[in-house]
Amino acid sequence: MNTNGSVLKRGLNARHIRFMALGSAIGTGLFYGSSSAIQKAGPAVLLAYIIAGAAVFMVMRALGELAVRHPVSGSFGQYASRYLGPLAGFITGWTYVFEMAIVAIADVTAFSIYMGFWFNDVPRWIWVLAIIFFLAAINLLSVKVFGELEFWFSLIKVSAIIAMIAGGVAIIVFGFHMEGAQTVAGLNNLVDHGGFMPNGWVGLLAAFAVVMFAFGGIETIGVTAGEAADPAKSIPAAINTVPVRILLFYVLTLGVLMMLIPWDEITGDTSPFVQIFDSLGIPLAAHILNAVVITAALSAINSDIFGSGRVLYGLSQQGHAPAVFGKISRSGVPWMTVVLMTCVLLVGVVLNATIPEDVFLLIASIATFATVWVWLMILASHVAMKREIARKDLAPSNFPVPLWPLASMVTGAFMVGVIVLLGIYPDTRVALYVGGIWLVLLAIANKLWVRGPGRERAVLVDESSPVERTTAAPARR
Repeated sequence: MNTNGSVLKRGLNARHIRFMALGSAIGTGLFYGSSSAIQKAGPAVLLAYIIAGAAVFMVMRALGELAVRHPVSGSFGQYASRYLGPLAGFITGWTYVFEMAIVAIADVTAFSIYMGFWFNDVPRWIWVLAIIFFLAAINLLSVKVFGELEFWFSLIKVSAIIAMIAGGVAIIVFGFHMEGAQTVAGLNNLVDHGGFMPNGWVGLLAAFAVVMFAFGGIETIGVTAGEAADPAKSIPAAINTVPVRILLFYVLTLGVLMMLIPWDEITGDTSPFVQIFDSLGIPLAAHILNAVVITAALSAINSDIFGSGRVLYGLSQQGHAPAVFGKISRSGVPWMTVVLMTCVLLVGVVLNATIPEDVFLLIASIATFATVWVWLMILASHVAMKREIARKDLAPSNFPVPLWPLASMVTGAFMVGVIVLLGIYPDTRVALYVGGIWLVLLAIANKLWVRGPGRERAVLVDESSPVERTTAAPARR
């Protein structure tokens, strides 16, 4: 190990980041968590994904403008420190690490549930333990190995989703009725079972907690900026595909699934994808899809470990985390962060051994709070940056957000609304309690233990391309 520390290696090329961007939209939230959202909202869950997806895109554009201007490994933690102050950076960075830890526990839980489709008699915690050590070993290798693994994981997921959509559309359009199917596939399944919004607006609003969890982790694209070979090109290219990914992988995919089988027959005992194709009686389809959702879970856990590790590295560089998290191995990996995440994931073993039936919704709700809080901090950092650009008459950004400032204001209000919703519904209220306690503990920890450089704003290099201006152009205010 390089005990003196060093900078991270830029081993991720455009292909890696493009497929990581694709893969971040296809994970546990889609393959497993979508069943909870469907049960709450019915077919109207499609509206929830469209609304939430639009908000997430605006967050990603804000993060993209920040990342292209300041491509650093600590990403939004360092942006918050630079533009909002060191306390905001400390809380944002550690909350993201908390988010990734919670999401990773949810992902390993989903993985164990998927394995139960084949090995129902094997306790879940055994699968959780096995996959933790396997992916920890992968993440101790070079970032290029991580990028290649994510490329193939994402390729499998994307190909499977496209094939599933094509097959589902064929069944619907040509009126195929597979042996063993309980109902006839068609558009009517979206309205015949209690209507398009069977549980009313209350059900639709309740679904947002799970829907926002599904998008959690997509901000990891910004974390790749510190190891991207050409962040000025690769980051915008990845972020601009977000709307298409949301429409394709969530809205179209779930729409097709709910046309194949009525929404009220989706139980949540396994992935809705596997359940639907198993109920249609298509030979081996359920087994193939189960292999795909397992791949998706592996990809998600892999990204969780990567993202949290890189932000921890950035926190250590700022003096907001122990210096040991800034140590780099010979292969260019912050190895101690991987060790920490492995230890955290062992909590998933305990949870799956003690409360296997309730663990997923509990974890998803807590992760939603952490996710939305990080997104709010990204938006706030972006607003502060835009104000500084105007105040100091700096060069404009190379990747500016659209519809500024109206869209950012509306997105921020929506995110606050999601946090309020967590407190309204009894089954997600615990997330608000845990999240509030977490923020208080962070504020206390910052007061007690952060010293020296950790109490100063981050200093970030502005890599915006200079632009020519006419001498007559007035300064912006």
